[in-house]
This record gives sequence, C-alpha cells and structure tokens, in this order.
Amino acid sequence: MWDSQTFAMLLMGLLETLYMTLLSTIFAYVLGLPMGVLLVTSEQTGILPMPKLNKVLNIIVNIVRSVPFLILLIAITPFTRLVTGTTIGSTATVVPLVIGAAPFIARLVESSIKEIDKGVIEAAVSMGCSPSQIIMKVMIPEAVPSLMMGAAIATTTILGYSAMAGICGGGGLGDLAIRYGYYRYQNDIMIATVVLLVVVVQIIQEVGMKIAKKQDKRK
Repeated sequence: MWDSQTFAMLLMGLLETLYMTLLSTIFAYVLGLPMGVLLVTSEQTGILPMPKLNKVLNIIVNIVRSVPFLILLIAITPFTRLVTGTTIGSTATVVPLVIGAAPFIARLVESSIKEIDKGVIEAAVSMGCSPSQIIMKVMIPEAVPSLMMGAAIATTTILGYSAMAGICGGGGLGDLAIRYGYYRYQNDIMIATVVLLVVVVQIIQEVGMKIAKKQDKRK
C-alpha cells in the first residue's frame, strides 16, 4: 500500500489542508479583526460608544458561532457556489471556513484587547489622541502578544474545520481520511492523516507561542 502514489496523495492532501487553513485564516482575520475591535470600542464604556451597533454585532457573532460547522458548510452551499463556481474542493471550502471562523476570531480579538490595562487607554485619551490613533497605536500594539496566541488558536481551529469539510468533498487530509480511512477501511491512511494533522497543529501552536513571547514587552 505504501508506494510512491500513496505518499504523493498524502503530500497533496497536506498541501491542500495548509492552503485552505492559511488562506481562510487570512480572510477570516480581514473580517474578524475589525469586528473584534468594533465590539470593544462600540461598548457603552468604549472610546466610540454605539450601543445599538454593539448589540447587533454581538447577536450576529453569537448566532454564527452557535451553528455547527458542518451544518454551516451545507447551509451556505448556494453562496459558496455563487462565489467559487463549485461546492467541492479546497478552494470552495475556504468560503464556509471564513464565515465560520470570522466570528470566533472577533471574540478572540475582543478578549485580547480587553486584557489591556485601562490606564494605558485612558492616558491616550487624556493626551487628545483620536479614536483611530488609540486603536492603531495603543490597542492593537499593546495586544499583540495576546493576539498572536489567539491567531495560533484560530489557525488550529480552522485546521480542524478544514478536516471536517472532508466529509463533503472539501479536499485535504480530511477528505483522504473519509474516502480511504472510513469508506475503504484503510486504517493506515486514517492514522497517517491524523499524525500529519497533529504535527501541523503542534508546529502552528509552537510558532504562535514563540512569536507571542518575543512580542511580549512585559518580560
């Protein structure tokens, strides 16, 4: 069983998984980062208090986060087809991955920013800094270590989602595990995909922790 074709198949599955995970993480942060910042700044006690907007954002985030990823994957099939022209393969899977991960990332960003010492923000306000300056020069820089840890968590979560997408022909290692490990009872393929996923998760987590420690100014 373990011939060159099998190794090539696993390599392709790994590359597809990394492609889906990294691309989805980037796009999810494009949506989730500003959403998380807005969740903090639009609070009643925030630097840009907008209670109604804050309430709407919280409802949207909570609703999307409450939907299991597999159900979301199936539910937005028409939208996925509209965006990518197909509903199968690694590129198509990026769409539900982004939609499913963006609210999760927004909560991580919100949590990271709320860890900042309020005195730092109050000092920036007292010096006459504009809201945009406070966000770009105080909030985000001060939250970088926590944001990096959150990014590692988000990436590994998206990696797990990408593996789940294999049940619907999403490509990657999850697809191999379903098609060969489950349907064809090839346990060796199943074990190989699990090992590869574990290794990738460990690498991502380790890199995220090292970057976070390096950026932490408190040490």
